[in-house]
Amino acid sequence: MSYSILCTGVAAVLLAMPLAATAQQKIVIKMGWTSGAGETDPYAVGAREFKKSLEARVGQKVDVQLFPNRQIGDEKPLIDGMRLGTVDGGIITNAVISQIEPAFQLNDLPFLFESEAQAQRILDGSVGKKLADKLDAKGVKVLGYMEGGFRNMINNVRPVNKPDDIKGVKYRVMQNPVYIGMFSSLGGNAIPMAWGEVFTAVQQGAIDGLEIPLSIIDQNKFFEVTKYLSLTNHTYSMIGLLISKRTYDKFPDDVKKAAIEAGVEATKAQRAMSLEATKLVVKTLESKGMQINRVADFKPFRTAVSSVYDKVKGSVGEDLMKEALAAVQ
Repeated sequence: MSYSILCTGVAAVLLAMPLAATAQQKIVIKMGWTSGAGETDPYAVGAREFKKSLEARVGQKVDVQLFPNRQIGDEKPLIDGMRLGTVDGGIITNAVISQIEPAFQLNDLPFLFESEAQAQRILDGSVGKKLADKLDAKGVKVLGYMEGGFRNMINNVRPVNKPDDIKGVKYRVMQNPVYIGMFSSLGGNAIPMAWGEVFTAVQQGAIDGLEIPLSIIDQNKFFEVTKYLSLTNHTYSMIGLLISKRTYDKFPDDVKKAAIEAGVEATKAQRAMSLEATKLVVKTLESKGMQINRVADFKPFRTAVSSVYDKVKGSVGEDLMKEALAAVQ
């Protein structure tokens, strides 16, 4: 056989082979979330930090592609897709995660965490590890517990410093049994209401106030219609950096290791940016005329809402609940 014929035959074989056999294919990881891609959006910040950190570790091996604004689905379809392996990963609100693994209801309990630092310490420790193991068993791996900040109370009646300050005050709440139960057990009038009606209802005095994240107060100009902002920190907004276990299990060992490390690094960076954004918005709201006070002692509030804890104890697990409560004392 002549040399030219041999070369032609080899070339034909190479062309017929799959790309993966001739060159290492880049691993594509598609990450989705439902909010926007803004510079300060906590979901977007987390996704970008993860992409930057992972790609810095493994170079050209990985391409993390980002899909904000529900481009690849709402939160429930996203996490369902992760379980099936049809979605690679995403950043998902805790309440939606708890639909897959009810133990995550722990993070939505009112007045559980007093500060960002306390929440981070507990979620980065044994409690967070046990939650992650439970979700892992459902086919979804936790790469980090990021955060969207605390929800706080605003109203036109009085500042909230102790549970009695909530009695008789009409608060708009989401149509959610945990939130309704929280305000009812504190003696407030919990009024479920569609979001689009809330601003006018406060403005006209149909309700006295609402519970809300700080950034939403500013973005929706509630400082124009409410006087008191109490930093009650009553609900901590954990948002999970998640990846499909089926996707993760396909990674080579070095990419697996890099993904874990990138999750830790991205979570740390996202939390720091979230905290700075919180400090900035508090100063902004104060400059716009809101009277701001910070709750000094959360224990009386936690005691007052104990009936809410009792209702979810079975879903969370009694041992895990005890461990979390012991950690926040």
